Amino acid sequence: MAKSTRNSGKAWTPSEVRQLKELAKGNTPTRVIGIKLGRTENAIYNKASEEGVSLAPTNQSPYGTKK
Repeated sequence: MAKSTRNSGKAWTPSEVRQLKELAKGNTPTRVIGIKLGRTENAIYNKASEEGVSLAPTNQSPYGTKK
């Protein structure tokens, strides 16, 4: 069962969405984003999907490209 958070069940504010986008752009781990915004990891994944925000790390090489 998911942990209760301070914003559980509340609508996302524009400032929270903006902060989500900034944190995702900075390669912040999803768990840390959830803690900062008071949301569960599932809520972060769902909102990122709705907003078209990629949570994939941009600083990692694809598998098998290391020489």
